[in-house]
Amino acid sequence: MKKTSLLIAFIMLCIIRLPAQESSDDAQIRKVIESAYIDGIHNLGNIEEINRGFHPGFDLLILRNNSLSKLPIYTWLESVAHRKAEQPAGPEHKISVKFLFNDITGNAAISKIELYREDKLLFTDYLSLYKFDEGWRIVSKIYQQH
Repeated sequence: MKKTSLLIAFIMLCIIRLPAQESSDDAQIRKVIESAYIDGIHNLGNIEEINRGFHPGFDLLILRNNSLSKLPIYTWLESVAHRKAEQPAGPEHKISVKFLFNDITGNAAISKIELYREDKLLFTDYLSLYKFDEGWRIVSKIYQQH
């Protein structure tokens, strides 16, 4: 009887803790996307935040004319640095994000987001993330331009 009670208590503790962990992971994923991707890449923010949020092996996968190409993060960072030199204060009209969902399974996640400028939908993005020892990092992206 005592073993059964302990087992039930353990199972209840696991069930209660799962949503809290998912909620924490969800918040961390949103923070990484907002700081590294939205503020960093699109709104020409802090390069250190971009480096913290993107894995060095990140690839942006681009589909054009039925052909797939890759843009690695270091090439994207060169573009950000060039645009920052031209616009030190960032773009006049900032990009904003709407999170549609984060699907998290263990240390893997997919985030579906929409990017807007002045209330106009520009892109729907699918970002893949892994949770490393240092936290969640974006490892790849596919998108649909509107």
